[in-house]
Amino acid sequence: MKHISILGASMDLGQQRRGVDMGPSAIRYAGVVERLQNLGHQVTDLGDLAPPLSASNASESESLRNLSQVVEVNTRLAKEIDDIIASGSFPLTLGGDHSIAIGSVAGVSGHYKNPGVIWYDAHADLNTSSTSPSGNIHGMPLAAALGLGEEQLSHIGGSEAKLRPENIVIFGARALDDREKQLIKQLGIKVYTMHEIDRHGMSAMMAEAIAYLKEKTDGVHLSLDLDALDPQHAPGVGTPVVGGLSYRESHLAMEMLAEAEIITSADFVEVNPILDEKNRTAKAAVDLIGSLFGEKLC
Repeated sequence: MKHISILGASMDLGQQRRGVDMGPSAIRYAGVVERLQNLGHQVTDLGDLAPPLSASNASESESLRNLSQVVEVNTRLAKEIDDIIASGSFPLTLGGDHSIAIGSVAGVSGHYKNPGVIWYDAHADLNTSSTSPSGNIHGMPLAAALGLGEEQLSHIGGSEAKLRPENIVIFGARALDDREKQLIKQLGIKVYTMHEIDRHGMSAMMAEAIAYLKEKTDGVHLSLDLDALDPQHAPGVGTPVVGGLSYRESHLAMEMLAEAEIITSADFVEVNPILDEKNRTAKAAVDLIGSLFGEKLC
């Protein structure tokens, strides 16, 4: 039994499509609190961190959308996550666009000597202001965690890098920019693409990823973007990419992570109810959260 603290980050300023700020509410409506309680966990819902009321397309860097607002929310989020872990609780953050992972990873990093991350995502999110074609910060959180790019982002929670490249696993990737591919090779980041997962199977690839991180890290953060799943299983996301992970494959992945007992914090992001079909994506998020926290078919 775990004590789980749920914190919503209702922000859509890291990208351009409205609606993802309602993701935490949609996941709650789909029954996440009740699901976890029924598994025997003690759950505290801390409500939502709301973004500033004003947002603009201009920013201090002139290349990043809503930079100051994204920095403000993530700075607050990092402090909240830090406090949750210090209290002995498991932080479960509900997004919101994926830029909120800047704050969640920053809040986690100070509690471990060698923190790691599983970036369960169709994208690598390794862009910076100099490589991003859009200026959308939701494509930059992993770069920020590595200490790359705009210092206002990478210095949230302290000026040091929050993650080492060798402690990162990107899982489910199928939409990588050329500059991201170059950076992955340069830094030696472990990536399991859909090609590898299709060829070798989810069980083998997730087992390998778990073994890889277990020997290197003392705490692993799961950052799960619902666009890792194929759009037929998770239609309510802002940047869907066909050819993704199936609903059942993702269940298996979460079940394996639960059995391995390596996940010490998590965020589930990019649920957009406006783009969804009868809350299917939020329900999928709740199902995967259930599996991550020990739910089994029998």
